[in-house]
Amino acid sequence: MKLAASVSVLALSLGACATVPTASAPTPPAMVEAAPAMADSGARTPEGARDFIARVEKDLFDLSVISGRAAWVNATYITDDTDALAAYFGTIGTEKGVQYAKEAAEWSKVQGLDLDTARKLNILRGALVLAAPAAKAAELNTIATKLSSTYGKGRATLDGKVITGDVAEEAMGTLRDPKKTAEVWTSWNNNVGRPMRPDYARMVGIANEGARELGYDDTGAMWRSQYDMSPQEFSAMYDRLWSEVKPLYDQLHCYTRSKLNQKYGNAVQPASGPIRADLLGNLWAQEWGNIYDVVAPKGAGDVGYDVTDLLKAKKKTPTDMVRIGEGFYTSLGFAPLPDSFWKNSQIVRPEGREVICHASAWDLDNKDDLRIKMCTKVNGDDFVTIHHELGHNFYQRAYNGQPYLYLNGANDGFHEAIGDFIALSVTPEYLVQIGLLDRNKVPDASKDTGLLLRQAMDKVAFLPFGLMVDKWRWGVFDGSIPTSGYEAGWNKLRLQYQGITPPTQRTEADFDPGAKYHIPANTPYARYFLARILQFQFYKAACDMSGWKGPLHRCSFYGNKEVGQRLDAMLKMGASKPWPDALQVFTGTREMSGKPMLEYFAPLQRWLEQQNQGKTCGW
Repeated sequence: MKLAASVSVLALSLGACATVPTASAPTPPAMVEAAPAMADSGARTPEGARDFIARVEKDLFDLSVISGRAAWVNATYITDDTDALAAYFGTIGTEKGVQYAKEAAEWSKVQGLDLDTARKLNILRGALVLAAPAAKAAELNTIATKLSSTYGKGRATLDGKVITGDVAEEAMGTLRDPKKTAEVWTSWNNNVGRPMRPDYARMVGIANEGARELGYDDTGAMWRSQYDMSPQEFSAMYDRLWSEVKPLYDQLHCYTRSKLNQKYGNAVQPASGPIRADLLGNLWAQEWGNIYDVVAPKGAGDVGYDVTDLLKAKKKTPTDMVRIGEGFYTSLGFAPLPDSFWKNSQIVRPEGREVICHASAWDLDNKDDLRIKMCTKVNGDDFVTIHHELGHNFYQRAYNGQPYLYLNGANDGFHEAIGDFIALSVTPEYLVQIGLLDRNKVPDASKDTGLLLRQAMDKVAFLPFGLMVDKWRWGVFDGSIPTSGYEAGWNKLRLQYQGITPPTQRTEADFDPGAKYHIPANTPYARYFLARILQFQFYKAACDMSGWKGPLHRCSFYGNKEVGQRLDAMLKMGASKPWPDALQVFTGTREMSGKPMLEYFAPLQRWLEQQNQGKTCGW
């Protein structure tokens, strides 16, 4: 997840990675400086629209630098004071963002606008994460900062002892006692989610008021308007992509459930129906790779190496891991990260203060003050996460020559997919190339089932979770999931799409959505589902470009300068063109498709279907 210099973040600096206060934020002085005044309706011309955009871009660029710094300090040093600072600048950003969005809507009506100006006006109108009526901007930011800080301070318990969120997340990956996994899961959801519920409901009401003032039906419709298509067309594309990949997920779910049943028995995990959420090795059951040891097939399950073991055997530190990740990008021809990155980033959890450990990438000056924020542990998961987060940083730097309103990905799914498709290249061949794996220990083709299953337990298992998070929020925003049914709506969607059920009884006193970072942080989540689809399109294109001839899942394009040049051409576009244009520059096609993902996992899907013969799949 990233913090990019864009209106979506600037207008509510809490929208991506920032956090928010427990006390009311001070009222900012007249929005720091006067905003460009709306021109008289009788004097609007194409030239006036261009002038308006120029003034707005300068104003927002300047504000983004100081508000980004406030957000960084808040995320890496959570106190009531830094909460108040983040909310202070968030309020300024919200007020400016809402005013400019309203003005952009009026300027968009001018006849004869050039394509560039019209595009920027559309971005400005719809790029808010949350909008608010002017009188409620401060309240909205205060609530949103409080929600995010509540998450950052969240705790769970294990054996009755209090543990931090990052420790809880790690524990869920290694625990195999269902009583203990149920304790961690339930305590995390209870302690983190429950306190948020009243504030979240109030925030939704304010945000919807703001969205309607901008001409949208609700906040969810506003979010879906930023994909170079109507909200309705986006929803249709979203469902089409899911329908393409759902058969693969269904087979993986069926196989995994059977293995969990064999391990735990019917009393813990029945052989039919949904899977118990806490048994899947992840606090949110969103990725299942941590229980690969439970599902690994006999004879083919040992993939021959474990990245965590390789890193520890080589005595790699968290900083070493980031250096390795940087090396992948520089091997493609990208310049190294600036010295300031290594000075300013939070690579490990600092002692003695509260921080948000959720991994994120930041660009604080819209140029080269690039940073990551992680509480890195030496393990395979964080090794992959580093490759992902650095993808944001290299994307941010690539488009830093664009005008302010184009300082973003072609769409938000692109921003997430860049690092993801690079991380797909963390293959045995790549591990050999960087000296982590001995060539004589590279697994042969007999290990391919295990390699693909291990990948699918994360990549494929995530798909329905990535889909349903925003489906829940869209329902909350449009009222189809009422305030009185937040928990029921969440569990219904989890069951419908993931085939997952909670380990303990949940009621409307609970608010399990709040126990997932992106809900209190107000980060739109459709981007992550899109990124899972796009990363395989990017990966296949890169492998084809590099002349790879072997199985797609073993491809590594590490060191290929042609791939780097084509990738750089796409990244430099930022948000300056519709996303199909950017997609075509790198892949040669203008349509998102789940087919490259299916091609990648085709051998595994055939194997899963064989393993599931005679079983009743589904839930």
